[in-house]
Amino acid sequence: MTSTIEYTHLAGDGEPVVLVHGIGHRREAWGEVPQLLNARGHDVYVVDLPGHGASPVPAKPYGYSMGSHAEQFERLFGELGIERPHVVGNSLGGAMVLEMAHRGIVRSATALSPAGFFPVLHLPNVAANLLFMKGGSHLPEALHRKLNGFEWFRKLAFRSLYTHPEKVSVEDAVGDTLNLRRAKGFWPHFFGATFLRTTKHVIVPTTIGWGDTDRLLLPSEAKVARERLPEATHVSLPDCGHCPQIDHPELVVDLVVATMERAADATAV
Repeated sequence: MTSTIEYTHLAGDGEPVVLVHGIGHRREAWGEVPQLLNARGHDVYVVDLPGHGASPVPAKPYGYSMGSHAEQFERLFGELGIERPHVVGNSLGGAMVLEMAHRGIVRSATALSPAGFFPVLHLPNVAANLLFMKGGSHLPEALHRKLNGFEWFRKLAFRSLYTHPEKVSVEDAVGDTLNLRRAKGFWPHFFGATFLRTTKHVIVPTTIGWGDTDRLLLPSEAKVARERLPEATHVSLPDCGHCPQIDHPELVVDLVVATMERAADATAV
């Protein structure tokens, strides 16, 4: 069985990096980060998760669990001939790259506001924000295009994702919204995330970065991540929300590169 994960490839002579978005998003959610990494010479792959963007739902025997996604990505890596790439994940994608780091199928992992560390008391906040965006995505497309033309509306609609939603273009805002409407993988992950608890220790150089103004997975959850995964490097990302790759892409690239350099140092030793 071949992988059905769709991706964009920015060829480079450096080490391969794979970018993994979060629930309801798509590969375009990485904004300028792929181009910035590629400009530094890296070979960049930006994926659509199964059931998101252009990727179909996972075919049996695969499913939506973290373990199954790790297996699907390992198969994709093999098909692409990129043994143990560096991986970067945001939100649900962050939990996925931590699973890969636990299995040792990657060289390094950078997780941005990863899922799996929220206490039960935070669940209503997560659910309310995701359902607000999911429900709003079903408004007519023409209305989305009109409303997203107003900066105040983008600030309201995307306040749980970005500290600077004004950095999201109208086209990207509409495209993200329509993708959220159509993403068949949203509901399986939405219900599965209720029980998701990231507890497995990582065995490769790993950085967990948390936006200090994250309104979806609250910054206090970073303390839980530090307690559960003390072997990882933990960083607070200033002036960043849940998707720091949009708020401050250069900061994210610096974080990813620093993690990759730690992996290179570990290999050299």
